[in-house]
Amino acid sequence: MNPEDFTPVDRSIGIGRIHTVLPEARVAVDALPEVELLGHDQAKFVRDCGIATVGVYDGADNGGLAASACQGLLDGLTEDPDVLLMVGPRSPDVLLGSDVGRVQAETKLASAFAFTVDGLGCTGSSAAWALARDLLLADPARGSVLITHASLPTGADRVRYPVTVIGDGAYAMTVVRGGRPVLKAHRMETDGTFHDLFKVDYKQAPWYEWREECASPDRYLFELALHSRLRLGRMVDEVLAEAGLAKPDVAAVLMQNVTASAYSFYETLLGLPIHPVCGENLAAHGHLGAMDVVLNLQRLIDGGGVAEGDHVLVLNNSPVAAWAVTLWEV
Repeated sequence: MNPEDFTPVDRSIGIGRIHTVLPEARVAVDALPEVELLGHDQAKFVRDCGIATVGVYDGADNGGLAASACQGLLDGLTEDPDVLLMVGPRSPDVLLGSDVGRVQAETKLASAFAFTVDGLGCTGSSAAWALARDLLLADPARGSVLITHASLPTGADRVRYPVTVIGDGAYAMTVVRGGRPVLKAHRMETDGTFHDLFKVDYKQAPWYEWREECASPDRYLFELALHSRLRLGRMVDEVLAEAGLAKPDVAAVLMQNVTASAYSFYETLLGLPIHPVCGENLAAHGHLGAMDVVLNLQRLIDGGGVAEGDHVLVLNNSPVAAWAVTLWEV
């Protein structure tokens, strides 16, 4: 075949749009029903985690909340996305059914191929945008990938000791050719030995009695933290080296919002400050799962915290355990 017969592929892949949905109603963390039942260590954790309020939707479910975020993003778009990718929720709305299928039906995206990325916790959003980039690079006929996720607690309780406090929300974003910020470099890794560190015994009780169990708080707080320190430090170095940059070239660092102390941990690890927008969103909204880094990136850009050409480093990790580092160019 003549090389001139090939159509060049635009390898500049970035963000087209971001649309987030957050509740107007917020509840003070110390007013959550389960707080009265917590032991000393758990109650101290809630007081010290850096979360003041969490947003609450009454009667919401994952499919409906994600569909609402997608519909808000799709309003005004002239072309439908080619792929609809849902980052798996903490617990699906239905077993054997398809939450992402419901989102597809409610948004009338009949021509998009719909599927879910699951089993990665908070890191699913970072895996999703990297996969979206690869899908666009693999097939020049594809124009955009729509990613969505909804954050809701697994059962009735929002306090996840020793991890965080859960808030409600949802996002939708598109990854497109020529979009900005541009995805410049990415790394992600998993370690399956932590697969059973957290679990919910959902088969033995109705949903309102579901309680998340941590097999070993010490293993979460120390062993997993050590793994995160070693992996993320190395992965940041690899991502920056791939882009030909050094740490002083990074305009802002974002990460998921779990606790205020986590920011100090990673600032010490990296020698780079975590942007204040993370702490602001943590205090106001709590932990939003895979939505955290998307909301932080949106607020950073919309708030004028970075300028065109600046580089933003996004860290993401979860207790399953999975780690991701992404470098964006605004």
